Amino acid sequence: MNFDGVVHNGQIVLNVGDALPEGTAVRATVAPADAPAPPQAPDEPTLAWMLKYAGQAKGLPPDMAAQHDHYLHGTPKR
Repeated sequence: MNFDGVVHNGQIVLNVGDALPEGTAVRATVAPADAPAPPQAPDEPTLAWMLKYAGQAKGLPPDMAAQHDHYLHGTPKR
């Protein structure tokens, strides 16, 4: 999970509202001032966001779903 935030009075203030319970451990990475903003997560649930891409790939073998390890990693076909 990634959150953006700013330093205010020496403390890191994340733009998460009440999303994190009190006492949650966090890790901060300082980004250069001219760094582009990180990509925002889609506002829709992950599965719904991914499903719009289902069936869009062209030129794949007909058994790609069942044999993806073979095509991606060279393992023997099952």
